[in-house]
Amino acid sequence: MAETLPAPAVVAIGDDDVQALTTSQDTLTTPASSESTTLTTTNPDGKRVIKKIIKKKKRPARPQVDPATFKTEPPPQTGTIFNIWYNKWSGGDRDTSASSQTAAPSRCNISTDTGFTRADSVPGSFICLFFARGLCPRGRDCEYLHRLPSTFDIYSGNVDCFGRDKHSDYRDDMGGVGSFGRQNRTLYVGRIHPTDDVEEVVARHFQEWGTIERTRVLPTRGVAFVTYTTEALAQFAKEAMAHQSLDHDEILNVRWATMDPNPQAQKREARKIEEQAAEAIRRALPEAFVREIEGRDPEAKRRRKEEGNFGLKGYEANDDVWFANEKAKIAIDDQQKRLGLAAPDQQLLLELNEEAEHPEPQHNVGGLLSASTLAALNSYAPDESSSYAASKPAAGGALVAYGDSDEDDD
Repeated sequence: MAETLPAPAVVAIGDDDVQALTTSQDTLTTPASSESTTLTTTNPDGKRVIKKIIKKKKRPARPQVDPATFKTEPPPQTGTIFNIWYNKWSGGDRDTSASSQTAAPSRCNISTDTGFTRADSVPGSFICLFFARGLCPRGRDCEYLHRLPSTFDIYSGNVDCFGRDKHSDYRDDMGGVGSFGRQNRTLYVGRIHPTDDVEEVVARHFQEWGTIERTRVLPTRGVAFVTYTTEALAQFAKEAMAHQSLDHDEILNVRWATMDPNPQAQKREARKIEEQAAEAIRRALPEAFVREIEGRDPEAKRRRKEEGNFGLKGYEANDDVWFANEKAKIAIDDQQKRLGLAAPDQQLLLELNEEAEHPEPQHNVGGLLSASTLAALNSYAPDESSSYAASKPAAGGALVAYGDSDEDDD
């Protein structure tokens, strides 16, 4: 049964919207399905146990608007000069009162809109900007991701989670993509309708876009500050909640928050960024490295004390040399596993077993050379059928007498 599509939408493309849209006439009819795998194992008592593993397939992303009726319009005038290269107005950083009071034509629904697209098979893909705004007509054919940013997504500091370039400084109205000068995880939310449960309303609507670290609400002023755990989640929430409404008909004004002048807040923000960087390093390094660096593996310390000299008396390798050697070992083991080869220790045992099963004949030969050396020399001795045996040069040619023994007679 085909999914029901939202009403047609008309959207203005421009003003930091750099992702391209191509309409598609496909209609998604494939629901989420699952596949099962039967695994037969043996328990400690020797009895056979049959386990059925059910793996749920990811559902395809659905078009958020009807591709046949999706239209684009030029961006509204927010400046004095229109830049045809960037398809945006320049000369004015503040939105006009008309554009800021216009409600968003659609809203993203994470529970129903999330699904796999073509971008899931391409490493390093960005999030779809129009998916965040609830306006992507392509669905599973989109070349961007249709999901929330995760903790495993690592983006460059010069771009946001949508792949848009950041600027050296914020705009005058704290809108737009933002600045690469600092990590900003806090959003300013204005024009909130004041109610008795305004804090619960703000938290309920904004936690849909990711984990919130803290929320501060000023009910008398209709303003809230929402801080997410990561900057990518704040970037997604800013686009998803722009010109949206909460439980009333208000039109939200979502901007980047300015830096908190409180010294304690600045220290807390710097500590949080350091923790995120440490967590990213933990995910990038092998688990054994992390345990050794953090002092949670006493066996690694003992092994390093025994093997850290690399067979050189009085030498002790520093951290760079030791970890580089350990990393090379792990890389070699991984490559041998991919190629289906045995580990070096196991390969040595196999060679010793083969030598024990097929011992080489021993010859009692006197002299300076051993039997194995003489056998090696005999294997390199050329025979008459060998192509390396000396032959008489053919007659004719400019270099026919070059290196010939006849020159010694002259």
